[in-house]
Amino acid sequence: MNKNYAIVVFILMLSTFSYSQNKMSNLNESVEPYPKTFSHIGITVPNIEEAVKFYTEVLGFYVIMEPTIVKEENETAIGQMCIDVFGEGWGTFKIAHLSTGDKIGFELFEFNESKEQEPVFEPFRSGLFHFSIQDPDVEGLVKKIVDAGGKQRMPIREYYLGEKPYRMCYVEDPFGTVFEIYSHSYEHYNFVICL
Repeated sequence: MNKNYAIVVFILMLSTFSYSQNKMSNLNESVEPYPKTFSHIGITVPNIEEAVKFYTEVLGFYVIMEPTIVKEENETAIGQMCIDVFGEGWGTFKIAHLSTGDKIGFELFEFNESKEQEPVFEPFRSGLFHFSIQDPDVEGLVKKIVDAGGKQRMPIREYYLGEKPYRMCYVEDPFGTVFEIYSHSYEHYNFVICL
């Protein structure tokens, strides 16, 4: 019995080795793309402490790293990476790391230059113009945002009136960043629209 078991294991190992060798030889061949996951987004704000308070108290994000000062220097990996990204001459900035309930990172940046500059809502220009937060209580969250100094940019809209409770609304945080509140998951809503 043990001899037969050993033979079966040996054959399985040999076939696995052969399969892996075949796959390793094909590494240079193109691989079909697969869906990547979303890691994080970075938002510039005029006051990082107020922004952390808003996003944690109103949207329920949690803090991974409290606001921290980053200095322009090329002696550490972080300092060098920031010079690579932002160029030279910025001196210092503050950064905080938050996370959403579904583990998407939310980076907040405060630069000395950004204190007096408000975002400009230009959806017709190429580039990012909004992100979306999912909450089944759209009305409640919009009220919290407005009560915390944000703005409601449109009436709350309901799709499929009387059939399905899909609702959405565009809002602004107190610092002028535009985003959408949506009641259902993106896949669920768009699957229904496509039917």
